[in-house]
Amino acid sequence: MRPTLRQLQYIVAVAESGRFRDAALQLGVSQPSLSEQISDAEAQLGVTLIERARTGAVLTPAGAEVVRRARIVLTQVEDLKTVARQVAGDLAGRYRLGTLPTIGPYLLPSAVRELHQLYPDLRLGVREERTIDLDEKLNDGRLDMIISTAEDHLNSESMQLFDEQLYVCTASDDPIGGGDGALKLSALKGREVLSLGYGHRLSTVVQKLAEAAGAHVSTEYEGTSLDAIRQMAGMGAGIAIVPSLYAVMEASKDPDQIVRPIDHPLARRQISLVWRSGSPLEQNIQKLGLVFRDVAADLLPQAGKSVKGKT
Repeated sequence: MRPTLRQLQYIVAVAESGRFRDAALQLGVSQPSLSEQISDAEAQLGVTLIERARTGAVLTPAGAEVVRRARIVLTQVEDLKTVARQVAGDLAGRYRLGTLPTIGPYLLPSAVRELHQLYPDLRLGVREERTIDLDEKLNDGRLDMIISTAEDHLNSESMQLFDEQLYVCTASDDPIGGGDGALKLSALKGREVLSLGYGHRLSTVVQKLAEAAGAHVSTEYEGTSLDAIRQMAGMGAGIAIVPSLYAVMEASKDPDQIVRPIDHPLARRQISLVWRSGSPLEQNIQKLGLVFRDVAADLLPQAGKSVKGKT
């Protein structure tokens, strides 16, 4: 006897949700049925995988290793289904996409609409994660592909989607807002810069930019989102540095803020579609990448220009 694919799916679902009840709801089965299947798998393996604690489900060391390997098995099964669809010439079924939170909300709405028209049988599951979490979930098979910065994902394949310029975002009465066009890096000297917290690739880029400018990144406030640091900048707490997709699509809605591009080689980042080396999904992932690339090109006609809020 050996654990079934269904039992492996149940074990992984409990590991990811942290609770038997939540996993059962997610899978559309009863909690007693799920618990019984996992108990059967533990009996077959001769080891306890999950401890039932009052605070939820806790993986044992053996359980953590089984979950890691189960994810690989389940991913390979999904890959088999995809290979069969590719032979049939279809781009269909469910693909799991991870994306940086500084990209996904601004690129994907338009991209998903385009993909639905081109591939009506395609289903895209999307997760927004920090860079370090995207890398982990891509490598262990929880994600099929990610939209991220390729240099942060070693031993993976990628295709470039677009280059993003970085912008400063300030209150309308800030001295930086007094001009038009691109901002010289020297204008940031001595200023306090607002950035996202640890684990976001953008925070690393901003740190290097601040060092080159003679500015300093705020140690009192680390934003959890681009909206958060933009709002803090609007209250005079510092200068927010944001990527161009966000600047062009969101900053123009705020009548009290001014956004200007930064004229410096460090004020850029390259966004790519990344997938595991040797993935059988590579051909179809590249087809999706072409759509993402075209949509980004349509969304970024104003890159390099200042953006002023509506009055």
